Amino acid sequence: MSLTPIAASARVCAGLDWAKDDHAVCIVDADGEVLDRFMVEHTAAGLKRLIRRLLGAGVSEVGIERGDGPVVEALLAAELVVLVIVPNQVKNLRSRYGSAGNKDDRHDAYVLADVVRTDRRRLAPLTRSTPATTALRSSVRARRDLVQHRVAAANQLRAHLQIVFPGVVGLFAALDSAISLTFIERFTSQAQADWLTPARLGTWLGKQGYSGRVAPEVLHTRLLAAPRGTTGPDAAAHAAVVTSFVAVLRALNTQIDALEDSIADQLDVHPDAHIVKSLPRAGMLRAARLLAELGDARGRFPTADSLACLAGVAPSTRQSGKVKAVTFRWSADSQLRDAICDFASDSRHANPWAADLYNRARARGKDHPHAVRILGRAWANIIWRCWQDGLAYDPDQHNALQRTLNQHAPKVA
Repeated sequence: MSLTPIAASARVCAGLDWAKDDHAVCIVDADGEVLDRFMVEHTAAGLKRLIRRLLGAGVSEVGIERGDGPVVEALLAAELVVLVIVPNQVKNLRSRYGSAGNKDDRHDAYVLADVVRTDRRRLAPLTRSTPATTALRSSVRARRDLVQHRVAAANQLRAHLQIVFPGVVGLFAALDSAISLTFIERFTSQAQADWLTPARLGTWLGKQGYSGRVAPEVLHTRLLAAPRGTTGPDAAAHAAVVTSFVAVLRALNTQIDALEDSIADQLDVHPDAHIVKSLPRAGMLRAARLLAELGDARGRFPTADSLACLAGVAPSTRQSGKVKAVTFRWSADSQLRDAICDFASDSRHANPWAADLYNRARARGKDHPHAVRILGRAWANIIWRCWQDGLAYDPDQHNALQRTLNQHAPKVA
């Protein structure tokens, strides 16, 4: 709804430059004149003071660089319109108010406030997902962080073992698997592993409930074929390092499993779960991650293009005169991009249309990441439509998939 002349003349905007300990605030009138500048501490009392001064000045809209945290919660609770202007945009906007481009909290607060005043029609009010989706996003991202820690710890353990006990590195499929960690705990050094024979190893594996996909004789041959590890007086010290890394990996595995159980429970009761679960090869974790990063605030993505652009699967086109360049979109939500690209990459193994689209991109000379983004762009249209309508993905209603299936169907003689 457009503002009336009276409302426009009375419009007061604010900008808030968020920081860890305190926040710079600037309030401007309809002509861009500064009405008030102040700092507030990041405390309960400071946030109450912030809201009191904003409402007292007649502020209705606030520009800020992030869309979460206690500050945003306080602004929304006061029924103020929150407009998120991401840091990259603020960085580019500084040159609008001066050529130096230096970072200054008080100046950035003014930039945020004035941009809200002048560019309001370009800014969308913050729309947030439900608490259930926010909690799911927190769980999914926490699990992903722990998995990255596990990869790092496993790499550190592998590097150490390559020096002091190389035989155990490639013994089992994964160094951080339960059977691998149990073996390393029992046989922490080359000297202890020397006690093993194929029969003894088979007996030990049986007690551990090993699946037996690799015969004990083969595993024992791997141990003998590897370079020998440290067996001197320093072996005990090296073994202590190994044990420490194993303890870290066990703790990480335990917490990752606990989070996965929690994520599964949250996904089961989420009203949008049927949408993401219906996608090919989504699986529980991949479906949960897609839902967590998409959210359930439909106003966040009014069009499929807006989803594709924020997810970074739509290319960025730059044109000046006769020069036109289509490049990678750097400014994007990296978490959303990873979620969509991870799904798209795996979908080609179960969906003929996705496989055909990916293969045609590779045939045009695109590398794997580029081809996955092309496929992700196509999936973004489908996901957005299902998400907006609240409907599960139906392969029978996917016209492009059906055309691909018909093209590859054997012709009747």
